[in-house]
Amino acid sequence: MTDAWPVVPPAAGTPACGPPVLEPDGFWWVTRHADVRTALTDPVFRVPAVDTGPPGTVAWLRATVSRFSPPERHAERRAIGVTALAALDPDDLRREAAGLTAAALDRAGDRLDVMRELARPVPLRVLAGRLGFGDPVAAATAVEAVAAAYHPGVDPALLGRADRAVAALLVLAAPTPPEVRANLIGLLVQACDATAGLIGAAAHHLLPAPARPRAGDPPGSGTAELLAEVLRLDPPVRATRRVTTTGVRLGGRDLPPDSPVLLRFDAANRDAATFADPELFRPGRPTGLLTFGAGERGCPGERHALALATGVLDVLRRRCRPTRSALRHEPHPTLRVPTILEVTGR
Repeated sequence: MTDAWPVVPPAAGTPACGPPVLEPDGFWWVTRHADVRTALTDPVFRVPAVDTGPPGTVAWLRATVSRFSPPERHAERRAIGVTALAALDPDDLRREAAGLTAAALDRAGDRLDVMRELARPVPLRVLAGRLGFGDPVAAATAVEAVAAAYHPGVDPALLGRADRAVAALLVLAAPTPPEVRANLIGLLVQACDATAGLIGAAAHHLLPAPARPRAGDPPGSGTAELLAEVLRLDPPVRATRRVTTTGVRLGGRDLPPDSPVLLRFDAANRDAATFADPELFRPGRPTGLLTFGAGERGCPGERHALALATGVLDVLRRRCRPTRSALRHEPHPTLRVPTILEVTGR
């Protein structure tokens, strides 16, 4: 497919848009764009509480970062990450990511696995270095171990390695209070799978497409606009969780107090009530993307993640083409990250 933009069918398991539905697993699935946005911005819907653990463990990290913090602690902890990210120039991140990508391709020979060599290590090494972590290569490796055990309910066998990785990251971070270091580690962990999934999906969908805008190409066909449309149609974060604090009416349904809610970004981003011809790949669409969240808990690193992914994809689109190997994804209830994605030189 060299002269057409890709058609991106819904991923397996993506539900159709409709009113909230109570699933057999006890979760209310919320799929319509307007309903998901309401749940992201209405304080009646809260992030589920997490248990803490001994200092320096994954459980302690989850309980200390802004992402899982209760409302009374969220703002002050979020400010740590927002302040750190404000000091980073997205253009500098993009250029450094592009340089590391080009160097990896120079070393690779005929084939390169985008996921192993680029999608995780490049963004993490750039971001870790800019956030003041010593030895960004070691930091990136440790972050991957933490990310594998970050979400509650993971295989307990992963926790020991992840706890050791948290301890290592606390040492590699600049000497600041533990809560500050925890939230900087949290930025890296949040960037790990989400940015890798974006790069993997974009490489899969875009490498067969035109590498440069030409006459007749859709408007806004630069890499950033292409990534926004990949994020809509094949988001690396498919869903997020909330719980109701009181009874609430949402999308014509009455949800009782303490109802667990799963907000389906993958469905909401294809809602025909918000996106005309939602199944078509159209760079430059009006805003409305929900993959980065919304409201006071929206992702603070959206520009930075897009810049890092753009740096990697710009180089891949100039220099590489995909192989014909089948694409598979890591098993995960809410993330969509390719396992292997091989490319060759053009």
